[in-house]
Amino acid sequence: MLKTQIKKYRQMRNMNQAELAALVGVRRETIGHLEKGQYNPSLKLAMDIAGVFGVKVEDLFEFTDE
Repeated sequence: MLKTQIKKYRQMRNMNQAELAALVGVRRETIGHLEKGQYNPSLKLAMDIAGVFGVKVEDLFEFTDE
């Protein structure tokens, strides 16, 4: 299972899903699915999102055995 911290980082910057989506070139729905753990991002997308927040990919995503 994929756990993400995207929502936490996005809210810390007072950013909505549409704004983040525009910055990384995806649809708002994609961000929503990522935040719910319903979508596994490509490496490029994961790196792009991490770059927006100035963090490492590992800070945003964690795979668990649940």
